[in-house]
Amino acid sequence: MSTRPIRFFHRGQIVEVTDAAPTTSVLDWLREDARCTGTKEGCNEGDCGACTVVLGTLAAPGDADAVRGLSLQTVNACIQFLPTLEGKALFSVEDLKAISPAGALHPAQQAMVDCHGSQCGFCTPGFVMSLWSSYEHHCAQGRTPTRQALADELSGNLCRCTGYRPILDAGQRMFELPRVALDTAPVIAALQRIASGETFEYERGARFHAPKTLEALAGLREAKPDARLLAGSTDIGLWVNKQFRDLGEIVYLGEVKELQRVETRDDGLWIGAGASLEDAWRALAQRWPALTDVWLRFASPPIRHAGTMGGNIANGSPIGDSAPVLMALDAQLELRKGATVRRMPLTDFYVDYMKNRLERGEFVQAIVIPDLPARRTVRAYKISKRFDCDISALCAGLSIELDGESVSAVRLAFGGLAGIVKRAAKAEAALLGQPWNEKSLAAAQAALAEDFTPLSDMRASADYRRQVAANLLQRFWLETRTANPLPASATSVFATMTHEEA
Repeated sequence: MSTRPIRFFHRGQIVEVTDAAPTTSVLDWLREDARCTGTKEGCNEGDCGACTVVLGTLAAPGDADAVRGLSLQTVNACIQFLPTLEGKALFSVEDLKAISPAGALHPAQQAMVDCHGSQCGFCTPGFVMSLWSSYEHHCAQGRTPTRQALADELSGNLCRCTGYRPILDAGQRMFELPRVALDTAPVIAALQRIASGETFEYERGARFHAPKTLEALAGLREAKPDARLLAGSTDIGLWVNKQFRDLGEIVYLGEVKELQRVETRDDGLWIGAGASLEDAWRALAQRWPALTDVWLRFASPPIRHAGTMGGNIANGSPIGDSAPVLMALDAQLELRKGATVRRMPLTDFYVDYMKNRLERGEFVQAIVIPDLPARRTVRAYKISKRFDCDISALCAGLSIELDGESVSAVRLAFGGLAGIVKRAAKAEAALLGQPWNEKSLAAAQAALAEDFTPLSDMRASADYRRQVAANLLQRFWLETRTANPLPASATSVFATMTHEEA
């Protein structure tokens, strides 16, 4: 197939890029080529939020979060590759001047001034873009967010000098100022002009393929098994920025709409491998509300908007927070090679550190969570040094079914305790068929020490991980015991209060 320029909408016009390497970051293009230096480089790994921008796409029919025909999502510009902008709209902090009345600041900016939300100013453009996205979404829905909701939406933006109270004050203040709305009509018209149903091909030193259909993706993957599969770039972006790795040929699955679906099917909840982490976690939390805390603490909104649950699973990091929870839910994977689709329990997928059972030319097509018995109780716990936007030292996905007082089924899955995420087989065996009481709990805790040999690293020592894993098992018992169970929310009240009032 012939290649063509990368086309996207930026600063009121359609931009065409022909000379950028496929792994050029959106941040580098903004600062070095577009000369839009408001967007800052902080960590260059999607952690600090200084480079936050907003991407716009044509909203899907029935999209409840749409903003007048557009889907607007914050992302980290530092780890997004420029060709992934094909067919999208890019909004950076410079765009707010055009949106606002002549000579005026946008309410998100004016509120930061009014509330003294900026000190050194380096992080401010990223905060402003997250605030602008929040502003557009909430105004489009005719609602005003709570302070806690704002804190959750800003959890991907870090400030080193001002502190978060005045920034949250600004988040509330901006809704009190005269309304300024993005005119989405010209953006939609531009995106419709550059829309294409054909596979996007781009080449500048290396080839970048962006198929639009599942069949096209399967064909490309089978024909090019050595090409690098790219989804949200939340891991692969760091390979380029921090490890200076050459990715070679890239097959991008972010344009395959079939893979972005999250839907209920006859055999359970079907999560396409290209569904965003945000959409996937939302669907899980709707079915099992106890998972809400882990959803909100999984990375940050910009990471969850770009990253995919399928990518998180396929990458196979032992500290990936999706796998323990999905194992507790008996998840299966749909694996596809060409036209052939097979299923495999997630518990059987990982072989060794960063190694799995994918065959050459095969890819993860979907995650399927079967319909579970109503008596299945599910919990997930994340332990990290920082409450928001931090990598886990330990993550547990736990579920149990009781038949009267006895354990009839149990799943105890942990990340951070071994080279792969896996279930604690000996601890499960110690519980199965036993009464769910303190004696059985103690037996399971003792067996848990035999299931894993954790490592010590910068996030936690091996002894700490062993002790915390046992403690989480006790917390699970306290919350699920038949006599006087502790409410799931009770153990996180202090964290929520301090998070809101930070």
